[in-house]
Amino acid sequence: MPERTHDFGHYGARGIKGSEALSHQLDALTEYITTPVTSKRGLTARLNYLTKTPHARQAARDAGLTVTDRTLKAWTDGKRTPNKANLQRIEQAYRTVRRQNVARYLLRRLNSGGGTRVEIHPFIQSQVDRRFQRVLEYRSLNIRQWDALVRAWSAGDVSALDDAWVDVIVDLGSQWGQYEYVSAVGFAA
Repeated sequence: MPERTHDFGHYGARGIKGSEALSHQLDALTEYITTPVTSKRGLTARLNYLTKTPHARQAARDAGLTVTDRTLKAWTDGKRTPNKANLQRIEQAYRTVRRQNVARYLLRRLNSGGGTRVEIHPFIQSQVDRRFQRVLEYRSLNIRQWDALVRAWSAGDVSALDDAWVDVIVDLGSQWGQYEYVSAVGFAA
């Protein structure tokens, strides 16, 4: 069984961790607000999402948005605008709360029907000397249990997501180490 990669890119290979590519794909399925937080419309939409219910306000506080209710009201009413640091906190809190809210729905969709087929595209070797290039191929894998992956993604736990990804790709057989780093991961739910 191969070991985990410690020095990826040493010979010029390019790619990202498979868990990171999976996270990007789950984020794409989440359908975040596309208007930037720096615009009035984007800020208002995020603040409405984070302050609509007491549960949402508490989740925003837990996610790191620790301002007073008075300040939130002033931002929502447009009487004051948040500074750059607070705009980043609002964006981060919004993404965290949105991930938590969507996780149960995504988990149900991804686990239904016996799992979801995932396409794994190998890392790019165009900059690697021919002597060191591997024969890599596009692979697909049916992931039947998404629980650990979605739980780690919704919590924003990068190392747990990476461990869960490795646990899944071990099903590829003895070549699983070649797919720890990839150029893309794709699936539809």
